[in-house]
Amino acid sequence: MRVDLKTLVSITEANQNFSKIARMVDESGAAVIMKNNVPRYVIIDYNVLTEEYFAQDEMVNEAAAKYLTKHIEAFKELAK
Repeated sequence: MRVDLKTLVSITEANQNFSKIARMVDESGAAVIMKNNVPRYVIIDYNVLTEEYFAQDEMVNEAAAKYLTKHIEAFKELAK
């Protein structure tokens, strides 16, 4: 995930003006909340989260299918 430096905010600012942070996430997709000048929390758009989750799930399924196809004979032997 890429983070725009414009989306870095202090935890104090996030606490005092959460609606501003929500608008920032709406515009850029994410906001990074700093605690003691260190990135600590990330707020992301829920739709981005679900898209990335499903993309990772598809990658796992593709890798599993490739691995199973490559070693099908060994799996058949193990199944006996």
